[in-house]
Amino acid sequence: MFDARLRPLIDKPLNAVARRLSGSGITPNMVTGLGFVFGLLAAAALAFRLDHIALGLILLSRIMDGLDGAVARHTQPRSRHAGSKSQESDLGGYYDIVADFLFYAGIILAFAIGRPEHALMAAFLIFCFVGTGSSFLAYAIIAAKTGRNHEKQGKKSFYYLTGITEGSETILVLVLICIFPQWFNHIAAIFGALCILTTIGRVMQARRDFG
Repeated sequence: MFDARLRPLIDKPLNAVARRLSGSGITPNMVTGLGFVFGLLAAAALAFRLDHIALGLILLSRIMDGLDGAVARHTQPRSRHAGSKSQESDLGGYYDIVADFLFYAGIILAFAIGRPEHALMAAFLIFCFVGTGSSFLAYAIIAAKTGRNHEKQGKKSFYYLTGITEGSETILVLVLICIFPQWFNHIAAIFGALCILTTIGRVMQARRDFG
């Protein structure tokens, strides 16, 4: 819901860092990989109930997640595709989205490992993530087939369908469960319900656009 509004604020510092990294040999996929490693370390910290360490690692992971695209846009192309103007690639987009969804589910799984008394609500939240993720990716597949394009969220490797719960809101929830782990069930219930509404809205949007 807030991704498009936050994008102009986020892009400026990320682009500044990416320009400094230009020519350093650091590739977008390296940045994606580093962000994923930070995410795995965050999950491990949560499993051991090291919440403040997990919080820092989550924020580092998400900074890397935003930085990889900026690095791609500011690095000389090495693509095998003729006419490529940057290192942005379909494979890079693929790595990015796979890493994102594994990260989101992994953090919730790790929380449940560390606090098994919250396992039921953790399972519910992961179920809700599957709904938002599948409705998002399925729409992107059909949008690509029909030639739809939209760069409201910034230049992306594929179509980004908006919703109530997007990346910004999900990151906020992960931050909140690190700061207030005792409130996990309430946070998961509220955010899970919003994820369900997002999934329903995306299905209805797909019905309007593709039906």
